[in-house]
Amino acid sequence: MPKVKVKRKPTAIDMTPMCDLATLLLTFFMLTSNFIQKEPVTVNTPSSISEIKIPERNVMMVLVDKTGKVFFGMDGKQNRMDLLEKMGEAYSIKFTKDELKKFSTINSFGVPIQKMKDFLALPNDQRDRKENALGIPADSTNNQFKNWIKAARSINRDARIAIKADQKTGYPVIKKVMNTLQDLDENRYNLITSLEQNPDKN
Repeated sequence: MPKVKVKRKPTAIDMTPMCDLATLLLTFFMLTSNFIQKEPVTVNTPSSISEIKIPERNVMMVLVDKTGKVFFGMDGKQNRMDLLEKMGEAYSIKFTKDELKKFSTINSFGVPIQKMKDFLALPNDQRDRKENALGIPADSTNNQFKNWIKAARSINRDARIAIKADQKTGYPVIKKVMNTLQDLDENRYNLITSLEQNPDKN
């Protein structure tokens, strides 16, 4: 009896559905992901049990590092350009269009206004160096931080203020920042902390 030959089927697999699925997943993650914004200093926030989230937009961010240096940033490129222009007018410093444009791309900064032109003239990689993270003067004799907040508030009246301070930052420094805000009648602000993992252990 002759052998029956089984007809071989082609082993090619249609990859179209898999490619469609991969594209859909990639699109989903790209649209829903929030990229961490670059900060001029590393700040290790204290932990708390609060789960209130800070909005991602319409925020003025005040950073205070462990040495007490103050940094500031606000969202919106046009807001930043207007902010620098206002501060330039207040301190009689004329910024060029190119400088305003560069400033609009910086999320957060910590430089005395008198050194802002030099800071903006630096290449991007050098701006991020530690030696260029000078901090915004916030002393009673030279409180530029107060003027930055005042100018930012005049640009965006609805922005929420958030303070992100390092867990090693001394209380007097935080108190000084809060006093400055109170001087401007800014009595509502959020303190950013990291979520405590096991609060029941304490």
